[in-house]
Amino acid sequence: MKTRTRSILQELNDIAEVRNKDALFESRATNIINSAINLLESIHKNYDAESADELERRFINAIRGQDPSKFS
Repeated sequence: MKTRTRSILQELNDIAEVRNKDALFESRATNIINSAINLLESIHKNYDAESADELERRFINAIRGQDPSKFS
């Protein structure tokens, strides 16, 4: 009986770990997306349309290419 109980408890723990990992990634992604949106809004408020569009393009390309220096 104890072996079976441990097995069920282990399965429940394994499910919780996956959920926690998923929740962690979802939370981090949400925070990053919100920060990116806020940054782009700030750029558009503080720069003229042409410069803001160029900075937005650089920002997106830096993320796509995984190279922060592309934004500089």
